[in-house]
Amino acid sequence: MEKFTKITATATPFPRVNVDTDIIIPAKHLKSIKRSGFGVHAFETVRFNADGSPIPDNVFDGPKYKGSKILIAGDNFGCGSSREHAPWAIADMGFRCIIAPSFADIFAGNCVKNGILTVALPQEAVDALVLAAEAGHQITVDLQDQTVTCQNAHYEFDYNPEHKKKLLEGLDEIGQTLTASAAIASFESKQKLMMPWLYRG
Repeated sequence: MEKFTKITATATPFPRVNVDTDIIIPAKHLKSIKRSGFGVHAFETVRFNADGSPIPDNVFDGPKYKGSKILIAGDNFGCGSSREHAPWAIADMGFRCIIAPSFADIFAGNCVKNGILTVALPQEAVDALVLAAEAGHQITVDLQDQTVTCQNAHYEFDYNPEHKKKLLEGLDEIGQTLTASAAIASFESKQKLMMPWLYRG
């Protein structure tokens, strides 16, 4: 998993409230367990008409926010079903950070597992960042200092210390377990001596 330390980037403003995981990635596209390839279908109902034609001026496909790594979202982002495909799709679009007033807990947890930082800020701060993004100003998100900066505005955010460590070190749950491989091997060696029957066959 790619480490997250600090990014400065264009931000995509999408302040719609109660965006659920079916809006992020429709259920009909959950046909693979690979983490890539979902970005093309992400936010499908926002980006495309029913006949598949592009919706003009949608924020995800226009040149204004091309290369964006930060998504500014609305309250209760990621609600609905707990599908991990939602952060897969968001990451596949190139986003490394989502800023919103609040997130669904399971969605936020799934984001950590996929290298995406979720930043909860007060509504007035999010509103100000939406205006800044629309004006084309870049935003800096610093996980180490737990700050969001844009021009003269500076916001601090709270973040789970364990999740922070995972993102800073680029460790998902498997990677975190592998950091203890020496201790695991030592335990297994001792266990083989004490309980050899567990290792027979």
